[in-house]
Amino acid sequence: MEISVQNFLTDTQLHAAYQLWNDEYPGKLQHHHIADFSNYLDNLAHKTYFLLINEDGILMGWSATFLREDERWFAIILNSNVQGKKYGTSILNEIKKHENYLAGWVIDKEGELKADGKPYASPLMFYIKNGFAVHEDQRIESNKISAVKISWRG
Repeated sequence: MEISVQNFLTDTQLHAAYQLWNDEYPGKLQHHHIADFSNYLDNLAHKTYFLLINEDGILMGWSATFLREDERWFAIILNSNVQGKKYGTSILNEIKKHENYLAGWVIDKEGELKADGKPYASPLMFYIKNGFAVHEDQRIESNKISAVKISWRG
């Protein structure tokens, strides 16, 4: 596996990232059309992508860092087949080479389901193990998501 760092996604990468998003995030967060997902990404400011690509050239994970409210934020998604194998940590370590601060929203409660009906496992403990602080006082509570803010400072 290799990690590619780039400022854009090719059309093939965009479609693969869209598929990963819809397969791996809770079903409530799905983008129902590629145009919706593309629009979401287009509205992120100052993006950098970190792509986990296997030996066959298939996108197995991706992350985007972006500017939001004067902070550097990120999103990360891994194919469930490679979760728990240190690839998420590898992507985070690569991002940390480029950034000195990261913030993100993390679903911190169990019980969410992916589109295929399988449970979505909260990655909160993964982020804590990777040096992120949890800001319990900063949350999103909506009909789509219940999440807590996390941050890392290098």
